[in-house]
Amino acid sequence: QAATNIRNTINQGVLGTAFAGTRGANADGDIQKDLDIFADDIFLDAMRHAPVALYASEELEQPVLLDRQAPLAIAIDPLDGSSNIDTNVSIGTIFSLLPATGAPDENPAASFLQAGVNQLGAGFFIYGPQLALVLSLGSGTHVFVLSTRLGTFVQAYESRIIPQRTQEFAINTANYRHWDEAVRLYIDDCLEGTEGPREKDFNMRWIASLVADCYRILMRGGVFLYPGDKRKGYRQGRLRLVYEANPIAYLIEQAAGAATDTITRILEIEPESLHQRVPVVFGSAREVARITRYHTEPSAIGERAPLFSRRGLFRA
Repeated sequence: QAATNIRNTINQGVLGTAFAGTRGANADGDIQKDLDIFADDIFLDAMRHAPVALYASEELEQPVLLDRQAPLAIAIDPLDGSSNIDTNVSIGTIFSLLPATGAPDENPAASFLQAGVNQLGAGFFIYGPQLALVLSLGSGTHVFVLSTRLGTFVQAYESRIIPQRTQEFAINTANYRHWDEAVRLYIDDCLEGTEGPREKDFNMRWIASLVADCYRILMRGGVFLYPGDKRKGYRQGRLRLVYEANPIAYLIEQAAGAATDTITRILEIEPESLHQRVPVVFGSAREVARITRYHTEPSAIGERAPLFSRRGLFRA
């Protein structure tokens, strides 16, 4: 019901009251829009009626204690991609389900500083042409679509499997000059197409909405890269481990894909803070493994033919 309410508000666009403006910055320093706060309030209220001990949100500095006896802790990005609101691009809600640990009322953050392998489930709602729910509780990644006729979610795809190989990548190439060499070389090799060491043409897809890019990859494969780079504040990437990277990685792995911080498996990283950021690579497993080799094995650059060793995105 919470997601349906948010979808209805989004559908009103600028004709509704939740698009009025901004509220300052959240705990991560990102600009908060009125719709961010609206979505957070809606989900927080919904969790008060669920078996949830703790609610942690990207929009809040600290977790909220709801029921110290309840078994679950939920971490949520209530409105991912809200910078796209005004451009009518698909946005969404990402959530992670964790076991509540220890004494929730004494150390509420502890339940969220667990490695992603401890997640009990994860998912996201995507507010697009259809309202869809992508969900995994540990037995595959399934897709449900809201039926307006029935007033409930109906399963559309069972146990999605991401193809191991791909010819699509998603990255913001405007940041090329800021990337580490390994990322530049990987993209260079893709862009060389049939004339380069990959010996096949690639297409680039970049929506700049994490849920939309992830949904596409779940539907037809591909690889997504949001690496750290040399800009101030970007060395550790921009996606949040607890609220974004962990739940997305869980869904991707449950669909036979892979997710890393370019080297380390995302789900094995133990968070040091609630709002910690990480570089993120996810999607088709073989392509994710190739990107890791570019970072860890100097010989992996040997996958590139010598002819291309000096070539780059903006060089002949």
